[in-house]
Amino acid sequence: MRVLVTEPQPGRGIDLLSARYDVTVGQRGDFDSEERLKEVIGDYDALLSCLSTPVTGDVLRAGKRLRIVSNYAVGYNNIDVETAKELGILVSNTPDVLTEATADCAFTLLLGVARRMREAEDSLRAGEFDGWHPFGFLGKEIHGKNAGILGLGRIGRAFARRARGFGMNILYHDTAQLDAADEKKYGAKWVDSIDELAKQSDFLSLHCPLTPETRHAINRERLAMMKPDAILINTARGPVIDEAELAKALHEKRIGGAGLDVFEEEPKVHPDLLTAPNCVLLPHIASATNETRARMSALAASAIISHLEGKPDDAIPTLVYRRES
Repeated sequence: MRVLVTEPQPGRGIDLLSARYDVTVGQRGDFDSEERLKEVIGDYDALLSCLSTPVTGDVLRAGKRLRIVSNYAVGYNNIDVETAKELGILVSNTPDVLTEATADCAFTLLLGVARRMREAEDSLRAGEFDGWHPFGFLGKEIHGKNAGILGLGRIGRAFARRARGFGMNILYHDTAQLDAADEKKYGAKWVDSIDELAKQSDFLSLHCPLTPETRHAINRERLAMMKPDAILINTARGPVIDEAELAKALHEKRIGGAGLDVFEEEPKVHPDLLTAPNCVLLPHIASATNETRARMSALAASAIISHLEGKPDDAIPTLVYRRES
């Protein structure tokens, strides 16, 4: 059997696959084109894709032998899951293993923006530091402040643990409210709408999947609801925020700052964000630790191996959906 891996990755996943199957490993960018992927996918039984891999309906239909797509990511909005279901092609992702690293990154952004670290470092490197100053880069304390979390799933809960450890008040909104025991465990208080979450949060961190309902969830109207010194953090998916409106709000100083690891049209970044004050920008590195990426690689490969070796869907915990038996 043949497996296509769209680009090299850290960890031992490719070695695990190569020990069992005929594996082709592309180079970065080789399969970022739908047309290129359509040309070759018909020769493969499995695909190990990345977020930049456009696994569209046409690509899936061209995969006459394709049995499983394993995405090297927790998200899978690059895959047409509905068409995969229709065709009986399984889809897998890599949940859990990147939870802690992503929450670390989100909280790092929160701290960095709150204490204006990018601006302060830029000033120091430019030779502007002339000693301690009573008004030098005054930032914002986080102890006792409201940490709003949109999406209290695995990563949102890990973020809540960190925020609670820093003495923050945890507010959250999600598609469903947690039970009382879980709310107590995370010290989390339910807020019944995104509007209310935007209004009440001193720091608003996004941890929701990208869906039609969450696309541009943070738009002009909700940015206007936020406190004038509020800070927005996004390590979820770029299109959850209307970047053009966020850039305007930052330049007009209608909110206090933003920390972003993801963008609407990656790898492009809205030019007005690049010049926005108190805005920390990272190149989609929330899961970028050696340990996390190695676990992701092994997990993505294991889903392919399990399926190609005939294990039932219920024995593959990372499947996005399970076929009816």
